[in-house]
Amino acid sequence: MAKRFLAIPLAAVLATIGSVAGIGPLGYAETSDGGALKTVSDFDAITETSERSKAIFEEASRVMTHPRCINCHPATRSPTQGEDMHQHVPLMNASQSSLGPAGLVCSTCHGAENRPIVGSRMKSIPGNAHWSLAPASMAWQGLTVGDICRQVKDTSRNGNRSHADLIRHMGEDHLVGWAWHPGEGRSAPPGSQETFGALVAAWVETGAECPD
Repeated sequence: MAKRFLAIPLAAVLATIGSVAGIGPLGYAETSDGGALKTVSDFDAITETSERSKAIFEEASRVMTHPRCINCHPATRSPTQGEDMHQHVPLMNASQSSLGPAGLVCSTCHGAENRPIVGSRMKSIPGNAHWSLAPASMAWQGLTVGDICRQVKDTSRNGNRSHADLIRHMGEDHLVGWAWHPGEGRSAPPGSQETFGALVAAWVETGAECPD
């Protein structure tokens, strides 16, 4: 019995506690369709290049401001979770490291892939080999789309990424791509990573202009 108990992942135990105690992601397990994301060609009718660039970023921001992305780009060094972006349970503070505090790092619960939880309304625990909180300089919660845009292209705040780096990161990074495969119980952002990456590339190609 003792061996069997110790084999239970901590994340599953926490999920069960949350369900029983009425805390955590209860009530936020409904998966909704992320819907369509406009393609680059949908903006061909906007003849003014600067305005087309702004409109393309507005569309791309539908992904960036989705809970799957915003939860890991919080206003503080504590991630949020769920469709309503409530405080992470258990409380996490990544002020010392984007991988979480010593003794309770992200990988304590988050593995290399999504993990289903039987008997919990949480449905599953998200996972990715590179799971971590975004740097403090990339906090998005509470910002306008224009502010996010200016932050994303500012090399002093985006991890020193060039425009080419941004295109690769948004369109090819495996952790970014997780958002469209978030595991049972979570909605995905609209479109696909391929469409999103194409929008980011088109935004760059039209001058990387930001909405007001």
